[in-house]
Amino acid sequence: MSASRLVIFYAMFAAISIAANIGLQKLSLITYSGAFSVPLSVVVGTGGGLVVKFLLDKLWIFRYQHRDLSHGIQSFLLYTVMGLATTAIFWGFEFGADAIYHSEPARFTGGVIGLVIGYVVKYRLDKKFVFA
Repeated sequence: MSASRLVIFYAMFAAISIAANIGLQKLSLITYSGAFSVPLSVVVGTGGGLVVKFLLDKLWIFRYQHRDLSHGIQSFLLYTVMGLATTAIFWGFEFGADAIYHSEPARFTGGVIGLVIGYVVKYRLDKKFVFA
């Protein structure tokens, strides 16, 4: 895949994953509005976005084949570990915006900014360590 196509596809898949993440957060907030609803929604969104992005990256960006189920699970776990640092970036922006502005739109905007930065970092980590 050419570099320009790679950037376009990766950005498109990041956008799909971001939409899944923020959409699941909103759905979680609609479903549950009790104690710790915001942190719970962020965890739900993060998990959903992680699965969507893993599948898209595996199939389309890296065109990666697992040898067997065990190897697939190992790859997903490594992908998840690589995502911990980028999740810290994402959550830092999302919770930082919430702490500063105290509004859902600001929190979601911070989340999107954090996700974009995190995905740039994550591509490099995944290319070197997960799908090498």
